[in-house]
Amino acid sequence: MDLNGELRAGAEALGLELRQPQYDQLLEYLYLLEKWSRVYNLTSIRGLSKMLNYHLLDSLSILPKLAGCRRAIDVGSGAGLPGIPLAIAMPETLWIMLDSNSRKTRFIRQAIAHCRLANAQVVQARVQDYHAPDSPDFIVSRAYASLTGFCDSVVHLMAPQTRLLTMKTGLKPEEAGKLDSSRFVFEEETLQVPGIREKRSLVAITQI
Repeated sequence: MDLNGELRAGAEALGLELRQPQYDQLLEYLYLLEKWSRVYNLTSIRGLSKMLNYHLLDSLSILPKLAGCRRAIDVGSGAGLPGIPLAIAMPETLWIMLDSNSRKTRFIRQAIAHCRLANAQVVQARVQDYHAPDSPDFIVSRAYASLTGFCDSVVHLMAPQTRLLTMKTGLKPEEAGKLDSSRFVFEEETLQVPGIREKRSLVAITQI
């Protein structure tokens, strides 16, 4: 199995330009995630090739939407997704992975050390209890909560320029309708992720 070739082809299909050391780090993270998941069940996806598509490429698919990002928070990061792959791909951006689960934050801490990421940090806390020293440019999430739940949980972290990005398996009209349109506006964009047939979309939210 040529995972390096699969990863490179997938990244190129997404229009990304990464260096070989970044591909190496991404695969180191993938191998570590697969190893820990055998014991701690960090992900329901099994098999390195499928994990590559559903975790690495899925996370990297939003990278073009993070232009100009210097500081970002990954809320409900779980096993470090999408934060770890994006931190690898964006070495000039500081990524803070936020999760309340101690088992998951232990894994993220190990992944940061294993992949030698100087631009990544992990915080074990509920997002509602966390107060960032500086407002982020972006706050991202991956299947974390409803649009309303996501916005309400992070609004205290937002500056006027902060954008929210949340990855969905399709946005339902009833979910979109519950978002407070007097406070937030959103745009949904379909994501085409190599190796994933299910519908994937990215919802970008800004404060009014």
